[in-house]
Amino acid sequence: MSVVPGEPVSGPEAGARFFCTAGRGLEPFLMREVRARLAATQVEYISGKVFFTTCSDLNMLKELKSAERLFLLIKKQFPLTVSSVSKGKIFNEMQRLINEDPGSWLNAISIWKNLLELDAKKEKLSQRDNNQLKRKVGENEIIVAKKLKIEQMQKIEENRDCQLEKQIEEETLEQRDFTTRRENFQEEEFQNDTEKATDTHNQNDLTFRVSCRCSGTVGKAFTAQEVGKVIGIALMKHFGWKADLRNPKLEIFIHLNDIYSVVGIPVFRVPLASRAYIKTAGLRSTIAWAMASLADIKAGAFVLDPMCGLGTILLEAAKEWPDVYYVGADVSDSQLLGTWDNLKAAGLEDKIELLKVSVIELPLPSESVDIIISDIPFGKKFKLGEDIKRILQEMERVLHVGGTIVLLLSEDHHRRLTDYKESSIPFNSKDSHTDEPGIKKCLIPQEKTSASKTVSTSFKASNHEFLDKMSPFGSLVPVECYKVSLGKTDAFICKYKKSHSSGL
Repeated sequence: MSVVPGEPVSGPEAGARFFCTAGRGLEPFLMREVRARLAATQVEYISGKVFFTTCSDLNMLKELKSAERLFLLIKKQFPLTVSSVSKGKIFNEMQRLINEDPGSWLNAISIWKNLLELDAKKEKLSQRDNNQLKRKVGENEIIVAKKLKIEQMQKIEENRDCQLEKQIEEETLEQRDFTTRRENFQEEEFQNDTEKATDTHNQNDLTFRVSCRCSGTVGKAFTAQEVGKVIGIALMKHFGWKADLRNPKLEIFIHLNDIYSVVGIPVFRVPLASRAYIKTAGLRSTIAWAMASLADIKAGAFVLDPMCGLGTILLEAAKEWPDVYYVGADVSDSQLLGTWDNLKAAGLEDKIELLKVSVIELPLPSESVDIIISDIPFGKKFKLGEDIKRILQEMERVLHVGGTIVLLLSEDHHRRLTDYKESSIPFNSKDSHTDEPGIKKCLIPQEKTSASKTVSTSFKASNHEFLDKMSPFGSLVPVECYKVSLGKTDAFICKYKKSHSSGL
């Protein structure tokens, strides 16, 4: 088994090598995000994963919005060969993931430990700065109060000045003593956190567990439990680590399929896609953020979601682009109540206005909105049929010339807005997105490239040829289109621009 040619070695000087998992079709959004937000280099993709190198710390890595989970990369290699090979030989191949290059494991563990230590130190310094600021503010307040009291008492009783000043000084000393005791307690707490983070220095004391995902021919031949057991035994033998399935210090993630073998360390226990500020989940947060990012939101814009549901798109947009006027509309009382609960949980009550109105009767002047972003409902409960055209007509009416519409459409709705027949999927398998500077596809074996073509159909339609064939609806001209996965179903994120006045 050989390492993929050109795979960079992680190191503190060059930055660390990471990868994120992403929903199918969201890879181009994530690639753009890591470059813009993290100044990432060596950006590559494999189906469902984006690899990159960055010097960013944990606080910056936490800000990724289009990723599901974040991992520190240990290894990325060609896939295991399963056909006509005995299980014993395959198990030996799996063990070679550890035995063949133990240095990559130790290097990754060192980087992981340094990330945790740096994060703990920054948090400690931040808390100490806050404590010092609070102490200075408290001391200033005490001094001001003391002066005011002295001046007041001087006017009333000159003879009691000395006694009063002594009393105030005692109060000040007590306050300082309390502040000092509180700071000492907080420093002890942060010291404990730092010790937990740095406790991995002794490799023999490191506890771990292995999480496996197997698919393709590997998944048919082996269970995740079998692979985890083989890898776990190899790690214990080679490094002397101890297995702990309940509360390990380190988790090892392994994904084996017909295209690649990837090994990494989860950087955060909680997935990046699990937003702490969303109380009730609606549309997947990564999809909502991707839609908002496609809309090119600028400060001062008027952004409308006329079918807002639980408000996920508006929440994601307002968190990322706060200096904007947001309006969410829906006809359902229960949906609007859920949206309001989400707004309160996220602290965005004053950022987003809610209206109970129909999407086909918006109480807004024509050409008054800058941007419209919306998830057009679909599924068994929603049978919009021809209503999709009425919905677009009303959106088109309120959107000003040059404005943007970003919609999430079902495959059926998408077909209704194109000239293509139902059996035709308007996407070309050409990897047009790889022309972007600084972004490239990960190297995979030549014989495996056909398995990766499903990735390219998720990406931007090949581009001018497809967009030219799409018939614009009224004044709305298609700009970009992405096929994405919603789990059990697929959908399309479509971006339109209003080219001229609709005259409606």
